[in-house]
Amino acid sequence: MRWILRVLGVLAVLVVLGAAALLLIPSDRVAALAVGQFEKVTGRKLVIEGGVTPTLWPVLGVETGRVTISNADWSEEGPMLVADALAIRIDANALWGGAVRITGLDLTRPEILIETGEDGTGNWVFGGTAGGTASAGMAGADTPFTLDLGTIRDGSIGYIDHSTGRSVLLTGVDLEARLASYDGPLDVSLTAESGGEAVALDLSVEAFRTAYEGGVSPVTLSAQAGQARVDFAGRAGFIPLVAEGALEADLADLAAVSALSGTERPALPQGFGSRSVQVAGDVTLTAEGSVHLRKGRVVLDGTAVTGDMDLLPGEDRPKLVARLATDALAVAEHVAGGSGAGEGGGAVATAGWSDRPIDLSGLGALDADVGIRAGSLALGPVTLAPVAARVTVDRARAVVQLDEVGAYGGTLGGQFVLNARDGLSVGGDLAFRDIDLQPMLSDLTGFRRLIGTGDLTLDFLGAGGSVDAIMRGLSGSGVMNLGSGAIEGLDIAGMIRTLDTGYVGEGQRTVFDSLSASFDMDGGDLFNRDLLMAGPVVSAEGAGRIGLGARDLEYRIRPTALRGADGTGGVSVPLWITGSWAAPSFALDLEALAQENLKDEAKALEDSLKAKAAAELDQQEGESLEDAAKRKLQEELGQEAGGLLLDLLGGGN
Repeated sequence: MRWILRVLGVLAVLVVLGAAALLLIPSDRVAALAVGQFEKVTGRKLVIEGGVTPTLWPVLGVETGRVTISNADWSEEGPMLVADALAIRIDANALWGGAVRITGLDLTRPEILIETGEDGTGNWVFGGTAGGTASAGMAGADTPFTLDLGTIRDGSIGYIDHSTGRSVLLTGVDLEARLASYDGPLDVSLTAESGGEAVALDLSVEAFRTAYEGGVSPVTLSAQAGQARVDFAGRAGFIPLVAEGALEADLADLAAVSALSGTERPALPQGFGSRSVQVAGDVTLTAEGSVHLRKGRVVLDGTAVTGDMDLLPGEDRPKLVARLATDALAVAEHVAGGSGAGEGGGAVATAGWSDRPIDLSGLGALDADVGIRAGSLALGPVTLAPVAARVTVDRARAVVQLDEVGAYGGTLGGQFVLNARDGLSVGGDLAFRDIDLQPMLSDLTGFRRLIGTGDLTLDFLGAGGSVDAIMRGLSGSGVMNLGSGAIEGLDIAGMIRTLDTGYVGEGQRTVFDSLSASFDMDGGDLFNRDLLMAGPVVSAEGAGRIGLGARDLEYRIRPTALRGADGTGGVSVPLWITGSWAAPSFALDLEALAQENLKDEAKALEDSLKAKAAAELDQQEGESLEDAAKRKLQEELGQEAGGLLLDLLGGGN
């Protein structure tokens, strides 16, 4: 705005000189004089087409045809200003009294181009190395004046920042400006379009002279772009741009705001502003470009967050530093991801993991260090409460540190990582304590058969563009220890007692006092080799594979039931569990049982023969059967040799 006022100030002085000269000099020569003087002062070429029409009394002014002002010599974008017509009117009576009162200033269909070079220089800078004699104290540049009404009709204003590549274009610009006193308020109203969205602005700068000379003035602003709206009341300066005051903003879905700022609409995660962003609080904008919000209230997709925030500029991307609190925060609706919208864990068990692409490109929009306390945190089908966590984002890699989290009747700690630097990968190192396992597994996987409370430690790593791809490549390890609980839909004791696998389904269960297992994960499969279950009726050992990606399993349990009062004996029948999570198949491994029985009988026969042999050989304590046999043979050989010797000596007679 200031550069426009400087140019118009120069033109106003030229109008005064030109109109006075019209008394003695033809209009075409006055136009030539005005053009020459403008170029001398600003270093820019002024071209007036169609001649100059003067008025002398009671309004001193000129009207021109097409007007063109050249751009800075480093620009390759064309003229700085082109207008179909220019009209300036000055109150002659006030002028004779030493005051410059501009009663009217009109630009018809102007095309205004504002540029910033790669070195930060603006094309609105006149004088000095830019050419011309313009300076802050030159005549006409800072001469006090007033403006009854200045207008732009059907114009366009473009902005290009060559250092960042950002560009903005306002079309259909209608602007009105009023300055009743040079030391008083400047009021500006504007309507336009940007990117197909309607734009409107009402601005009041209360102390025009102070702001014009580089100071800070009270300011009120109301702006609208599409469905987005911003209201500000406070203080501001424009060289450089600084501000502090109360802000209320409804940024809608950020599409119109992004178009107006010349940036791409950020792909914010669902629950973090993908649909709507509202901001209120005390805001400060510094000359370095940082923005600070205190006593802030931010509403993201309907979720209110309060706290303090700082948005700091960076070389590659801005950085958000914040300490926030909220009653309830919903990060995403479909973390577990069914095959369709709104599907929870049950749908996962039957329909499978979602292959819908996961878009986390928004992680690259800014870096962050955000501490948050929430009464509850919804992660799709999973709800955690309460939550104390810290989220750090560095070059599209987010780390969620869970400091104090309530989950499924217990606690959850550790960290979770989302890395979108090159593709997408997820990982974590989590510790669940006193967790109610059934609702957790139901929410995450749709598996509802295991009931129990206990501890689970888990570290994992997965990569892929969808939940399905991640689950099919998951790797890691973990340990689970549960107290008393049950396996729903399966009566192992009944199967063993009757050798019938029909003891499954609704109402069937196997109760246990404890259950423990460790596992490794590789290629989307979970492998366990040390399942131990102890119960009042059945105990069991188990090993096998559980397909995390394919949602299937091949698992062998060796339960033992009907033990004696001393805990020994009992019946043991291996049990195969195969098929899908949703509809597993159960089969008693009778062939393995028969082979085990044959082994037991063979072992018993071997033991019997060994006992009989030991008795016949008179096996001594600590002596092996082999040694006893050798000793017995030596004794018999000795006896035979002694008899032969006696016969040879005739001692046998």
